[in-house]
Order: sequence, then structure tokens, then C-alpha cells
Amino acid sequence: MPDLDRFSVATFNLYNLQLPGRRMHRFSRPWTEEEFETKADWIGRKLTEVDADVVGLQELWHAEAMLRVLVAAGLDDTYDLLAGPADGSAITCAALVRKGLLRGTPEWVTSFPPGLRLQSTSPEDPQAPDIHVGLTGFSRPVLAFDLALREAPPLTRCYVAHLKSKLPAEIGEEDWFEVAEEQYKNHRKAIGAALSTIRRTAEAAALRVLLTDVMKGTVTPVIVLGDLNDGQHSNTVNILTEQPRYLVGDSRGGGDIALYTGQTMQEYRDSRDVYYTHVHQDLRESLDHVLVSEQFYDNSHRRQWLFDGLVIYNDHLNDAEPALHKRKGSGDHGIVKMSFIWKPRRVA
Repeated sequence: MPDLDRFSVATFNLYNLQLPGRRMHRFSRPWTEEEFETKADWIGRKLTEVDADVVGLQELWHAEAMLRVLVAAGLDDTYDLLAGPADGSAITCAALVRKGLLRGTPEWVTSFPPGLRLQSTSPEDPQAPDIHVGLTGFSRPVLAFDLALREAPPLTRCYVAHLKSKLPAEIGEEDWFEVAEEQYKNHRKAIGAALSTIRRTAEAAALRVLLTDVMKGTVTPVIVLGDLNDGQHSNTVNILTEQPRYLVGDSRGGGDIALYTGQTMQEYRDSRDVYYTHVHQDLRESLDHVLVSEQFYDNSHRRQWLFDGLVIYNDHLNDAEPALHKRKGSGDHGIVKMSFIWKPRRVA
């Protein structure tokens, strides 16, 4: 594979891509063959339109379902499909990588890294009670793999993530709830939302530890593609990015372990913000993100790639009702594509 002069990445939530007739979520009905073919056709057309070199995928149930999409769209000779754990039993993260770019063997990280411990006695604030979060793993395993965008080292490390959603956790069948239902029943939504937030925040911290272990003291380029289920300035995304500074002089910025959001980089190119990737109860939110290390940030003194724009494919979100998504085969998240041009910082 020759050196690339430009390349692009995208993140794409597949909205429960499962083989027809196969079980999905507890209260969801399996796809019929007709519904699956409609859905596969829509996904294939979108992949062809987006035409990214790397596509991070979320909500894939079965690898065979994705293979059927690629074959029907004539893309099976274009991409390598990374979907090892997708056996139909649970949703997982996956990826499409243009043939010739993948190096090594992809891995799915299930357990939180040993460098994460969510425990504190708050010695700086004696009024604050002790806290201990006992989570030990990701609800959706994180996919990690290496890319050779240029022949010269280093390889680019890419992660695909799907963090816990904002949907309140269901507590109605918990033993402690059933024992004291009168005490808790009016607070199910608040408690469930708090549990989901704690889980998502813990997952973000665990992914941050994985990222820091790869990035600190190195020049490894890193890309994170994902449905992070939180906004650009949320605590979740701030944990992942380390909140770097953007407005600095040419080739003077950049942080060793910092990540830069595609949304913010695009905002500095546009006169107004029109970025949204999800609609819920008429609220437009940015839940899907591309995060990149300093090697992809224009003003970094270690820049290798120049940002060449971000595009959101979200017209299908006008079909807000699940029934319309089923009939048309469309997804319920926007697709985010980010492009780059090879243009390393000039060294005096």
C-alpha cells in the first residue's frame, strides 16, 4: 500500500444490525427478511456515499449481517471487516478498514485496565462521603487496531467505542427494589439515570487510561471513533480529551495525551454550529464523535496531518419515529466523517 496523501474516517451506529429472525434486545421484535434487506440496502448506500477509509461501527449483532451488507453494496472487495465477537448474542463494536491499511490483529478490550481505580475517601473535603465504584468492565467492548497510513513508522492506533447510553437503567427487577418497592417506585427514573451516568463516566475513564498508556511520551497518532452517548462539552467527553487548548499560534500547540474533537475543529471553520447526530423528544444532540491526537491537529507543533473538514450525514434523522426507521431501513444516529491531508509541520 503506497503512502496516503489524504484519508478519512467515519463513525456509524448501525441501529441494531442483526440477521433476520434473530433475537435482539429484550423488548424488540426481530427483523423480517424484508426489513433486513431494506436496512442492508440503506446501510450499503450510506457507506458508498461516505466512502471513508476507516469506518467505526456500533450496534452490530452478527458479522454475517455486515458481510451481507458489503456484498450487496459491492464493497466486500473494498473493506476488511473487523467483527470478531459479533456472533449474534450481543451488540458489539466493529470496523471497516480499506484493504491494505490494517496491520496486526485487532483486539476487543472487555475489562477495565489495571490503571483505573474509582475509589476515594475525599481527604481534601471531609464533608464528602467516601465513594467506591465497583465496575470492572465495558458494557460494549472497545475495539482497538493499528493502521499503516504511511510506510514510515509509527502506526496509527484506532479505537472504536460505544459508551453506556443515557437511557435510565431498569431497576424494577432488582432484589432491593422488590423488597422495598414503595420506597423506591417514585424514583425509578432518577436512580436509573444516575446508574447509567455512573457507568458511562466509568467507561470514559477506563478508555482514557487505555489512551494515556499508548500516548504518553510517544508520537503515536491516535483516533477514537464512537457513539459516546454524550455531548461535546460533557464531563464524559472532557475525560477522554483532557480538555486541550485550541486557539494557539500556528504549530505551537498540541498536547502529548490530548485528544481534539472533530466538532470543535469544524466549528472554527464554520460561521455557525449545525452539528447534531441524534434526535430524542425533539432535542438535537451530538452523541457521535471523532477524536484525534495532536498529530491530526492543525496548530500542533507535532502535526502530521492537516484537517480537511467534517461532514455529518443526518438528513435521515427527520424520520424520528422508530416505525419510520424500520420502514425505510434508516438508522437513528447521524454518520460523522472527518478528512485529512498529509501535510507535516514545516521544521525550520
